[in-house]
Amino acid sequence: MAMGQRGERQRPIWLDLDGVSKGPGHPFYEALNRLLRQQGFDAFVEAQCRPFYAPRRGRPSLPPAIYFRLLLIGYFEGIDSERGIAWRLADSLTLREFIGYELSEKTPDHSTISRNRRLIPVEVHQELFA
Repeated sequence: MAMGQRGERQRPIWLDLDGVSKGPGHPFYEALNRLLRQQGFDAFVEAQCRPFYAPRRGRPSLPPAIYFRLLLIGYFEGIDSERGIAWRLADSLTLREFIGYELSEKTPDHSTISRNRRLIPVEVHQELFA
């Protein structure tokens, strides 16, 4: 083992989430979330996307407001792939907080993001980002 490196450690079997240190978050994403809440973004997106979602059949889908927040993450973080967005989200406490996922929750897989992209027509994407 090289000098300064830590030896291999066994990962804990159980993690006390109350003991996990949490930073203050990123001011940009906190401000963006406040703005989206003030403007009623979630309700607006849900209403625009309602025709493209079937009533409860199969596995639960990714809510439209979360899907569009993921696209915002891709835009602001300079990530041009769904796989990259999924990885970045899973790796970042700040981004988990931005979309409303707890540390103990599994984040969306890239295939789920792709499925939502195919579900919602490009015209709706353009309208929502206009």
